[in-house]
Formats: sequence, structure tokens, C-alpha cells
Amino acid sequence: MSLEFLSDEWFAKVKEIRDGAGNVEAPAALADLVINITVNADGGDKELALVGGMIEEGHHADAPTTMILPADLAKRIFIERDQSAGMQGLMSGPIRIEGDMSKLMALQTAQPSADQVALMTQLPDLTA
Repeated sequence: MSLEFLSDEWFAKVKEIRDGAGNVEAPAALADLVINITVNADGGDKELALVGGMIEEGHHADAPTTMILPADLAKRIFIERDQSAGMQGLMSGPIRIEGDMSKLMALQTAQPSADQVALMTQLPDLTA
């Protein structure tokens, strides 16, 4: 089953997978980390957040950092897990950061737990 990246159906399936996993351990560097993400997509901006290293639909009011980026780059970073695309996007300009940049750096250096990796490996098969 392939669902359009960031569609309502995609978010619903991601939530279903996350909820089905139960209590997912997050490393200390990610446990309390909340980063809002605004993805500039063809149909309008999509808002999501990384909460404890997990994708959630919508922004969080208490997030100290917001990342703004185009949809194709978001897909490369969050679905294909291409970390070099993230660094290139920061350096060359398609990724803009508002707020506390140090929170983003914590995300860059943290290693996801085995449980988180197991969940993330399901996203490419889910995503069109």
C-alpha cells in the first residue's frame, strides 16, 4: 500500500503504526525534543512535528524550533533517511530554521533507538 506523502491518509497510517508499537524507547537526546516542521507542498503547506524522534501531524505550541523545507527534500530526509540531503539543504538554502538552532543540532547527532529504527523502516513501503 502506497499513500501520498503527507496526505491525510498517510498521517493516519503513520499514527496507526506508531500507536500499534506501544511505548517506543527514545534515546535521551531525543526524548524531550520537539521540532515543528512546515513542508511546502503543491497543495499548500503541511504541518508536522518530530516529537521524541517520531513524526506527528500538526505543530506543537511549545516547540522551540521550526524547520521549513520543500516536500521533495522532506521526503528524502524523513522517508529515504538521506542525512546528507538534510545537511546540503541547510547549507545551500532550501531549509530554513526559525527558533533555537541548537535543538536541530541535537537531532542531527542523536542515534534513534532500535524500536524507532524498526518503525522508520516501515515508512518507505507506506509512502508513494
